[in-house]
Amino acid sequence: MAERYTTTLTQRGQVTVPARVRRVLGLKPQDKVTFQVEGQEVRLVPARFTLETAFASVPPLKEPKSLEEMLAIAREEHARHVLEEW
Repeated sequence: MAERYTTTLTQRGQVTVPARVRRVLGLKPQDKVTFQVEGQEVRLVPARFTLETAFASVPPLKEPKSLEEMLAIAREEHARHVLEEW
């Protein structure tokens, strides 16, 4: 039988994710989670990659680049990645 955990919804709509659930999902403080709605059921899953997490993890450029320069760099990196996979 599946494990079940009950928690209380606050007035602000917040809940505490039980410790056992956090361990199973590998969640740490400040991690993001996703609610997947399937009919009348909702599944809580880790959101390992979001635009917010990607933005915070990329250091700013030392000198600004134009859109054309960034596209050229992206094409070169993509080509390098494709060649490495071959």
